Amino acid sequence: MPKTQANGIELHFERAGAGPPLLFISGTGGDLRVKPNVFDGPLTRTFDLLAYDQRGLGQSEKPDAPYSMADYADDAAALMDSQGWDQALVMGASFGGMVAQELALRHPGRVRRLVLACTSPGGAGGASFPFHEIEHLKGEARARHMIPISDTRRDDAWARAHPDQYAMFVEMAAADPHAGEPGHAMGAHRQLMARAAHDTWDRLPDIACPVMIAAGRYDGVALPATQERMAGRIPGAQLQVFEGGHLFMIQDRTAIPAMAAFLLG
Repeated sequence: MPKTQANGIELHFERAGAGPPLLFISGTGGDLRVKPNVFDGPLTRTFDLLAYDQRGLGQSEKPDAPYSMADYADDAAALMDSQGWDQALVMGASFGGMVAQELALRHPGRVRRLVLACTSPGGAGGASFPFHEIEHLKGEARARHMIPISDTRRDDAWARAHPDQYAMFVEMAAADPHAGEPGHAMGAHRQLMARAAHDTWDRLPDIACPVMIAAGRYDGVALPATQERMAGRIPGAQLQVFEGGHLFMIQDRTAIPAMAAFLLG
């Protein structure tokens, strides 16, 4: 289990593949032990892929103190340092896209090209779905609440028409095999509190690297309209909308190749 000291804490990371260096920053609750993950997709065929469990999550350290979005960005920069990377391509998904915005703003020059997937800027530009407001929902209750939000096509009528598929989605979304681990709930809560305070809106024009914003057409977590506003706020940013919800990267087979093509420039 590769670990490194980064920004004062121990981070668990994995690295695989060959090609240009690509840092992948995962979303809310991300844990590399949960399969499939980014290493099970096609990115390792093209990139030297680096991904990690963020502070408070997975096998990384879980300090019991408030976390900030600046902390998460500085963690990412320090992880790059630990790998000898002065600069990298960066892909951030959902919460990871929020961290990636902060990374590009706090550490200009470290990010060569940036993909922001299914994410939001916060502030006046609009926030992603407020997960901190449903923190009390667990297991199946949380899964049933989130299914029609994660993909707005999967409403009550869809659930009635597809009972077997709906039951499978509930079972998959409700599973949390590491829920009982020490610090798990605390770390997850700390992440949600940092996420709730995310706001890069006023600073987005300062992002200087090439940016692609990737959106899911039926995403109720990171609304397409919010991502359109974000694209208009970042100089030269291009927006591409894919067929799917918040998980469009696995729903639309064209998504990962399109994002990889952008990163390769």
